[in-house]
Amino acid sequence: MKRLVLCLLVLFSTAWAAERRAKNVILFIGDAGGIPTLNAASLHAHDAPQKLFIQSMPNLALMDTSAANAWVTDSAAGMTAIVTGRKTNNGVLSQDESAVRGKKDGEVLKTVLEYAEERGLSTGVLSNMHVTDATPAACYAHSNDRGKRGEIFAQVLSPRFGDGIDLIIGPGRAPILKATAEMGLDLEPELKKKGYWVSNSLEGMPPDARRVVVLMDSGEYDAAAAVERAIGILSRNRKGFFLMVEWDMHTTDTRRGLDRVITMDKVIRQTALQRQKDSLILFAADHSFDLRVRGGRKGEPLLPPPGGDSAPPARPRVRVDNGHTGEEVLAAGLGPGSERLRGYIPNTQLFHIMLAAWGWPAK
Repeated sequence: MKRLVLCLLVLFSTAWAAERRAKNVILFIGDAGGIPTLNAASLHAHDAPQKLFIQSMPNLALMDTSAANAWVTDSAAGMTAIVTGRKTNNGVLSQDESAVRGKKDGEVLKTVLEYAEERGLSTGVLSNMHVTDATPAACYAHSNDRGKRGEIFAQVLSPRFGDGIDLIIGPGRAPILKATAEMGLDLEPELKKKGYWVSNSLEGMPPDARRVVVLMDSGEYDAAAAVERAIGILSRNRKGFFLMVEWDMHTTDTRRGLDRVITMDKVIRQTALQRQKDSLILFAADHSFDLRVRGGRKGEPLLPPPGGDSAPPARPRVRVDNGHTGEEVLAAGLGPGSERLRGYIPNTQLFHIMLAAWGWPAK
């Protein structure tokens, strides 16, 4: 009898765990952070494969990244699929594939950020790329052309659901102010009317700030401090929050790109230590990049020393062809709902995994 009761308790606890709901969703996007780049970053930083925290996350899938109109996606179509559950054409932000870039709008697709807003959660995006660039913009804006900076950022002031995005942190200050001014929009006063604390730096932020727009001049800032600050602000909402964090992992400059992988890996590790009990934490790349490890061995630096202090190897250990590629990327996760990551999935499936973690139907 005791054994039967014990078995039943195990079954019930297992079923409960499988149905745990996430309070928060934190989505980390490595822009161009495909599997070859993650592998190279581990070799570069740790002199061994599979030493990144990302590579130790317990649940994972291999994710297709194709766009509706091309096997190789750009960040606009790639991120649209992730945050709306629908594929679209390259260059288009959160509109369906009937959109023609720069010429014709498509059907507006509700994003996971907008689902969260609709239900009263707090929401935010943080990036080291321009905050009107494709990845962050696809979360909060809808446009037939990712290049329409003014039109994209102006949508912060006219949300379709809830009171709109609560937090934006990242570079692009001068181009955004210029683009919105050309539309006749005096941006900073309008943002303040909507209750945002507006600045070009995280310094001086009021301790009780709940709505924040930080438009910086550079993407070189402390990622760990910014993410910690963002989570601190958004978590004041008892209902929960959605946060998207993008970090540029393009390896056109190979050392810089791989170092950025390491930076983001440390941030994800720290976030997971603090939030994995109540948060679905995901890492994915919007697309891969044409980098390959072609040589090298343990104990030898993967990359030649900076500054050219010694002769590089006769055959470069890393080959980079500057361009996006179409192979599957890693999607990895932990926390409530992450067990749904398995096998081969389309990029659209990540949207459904996030909604399911909250227990929400797509509509």
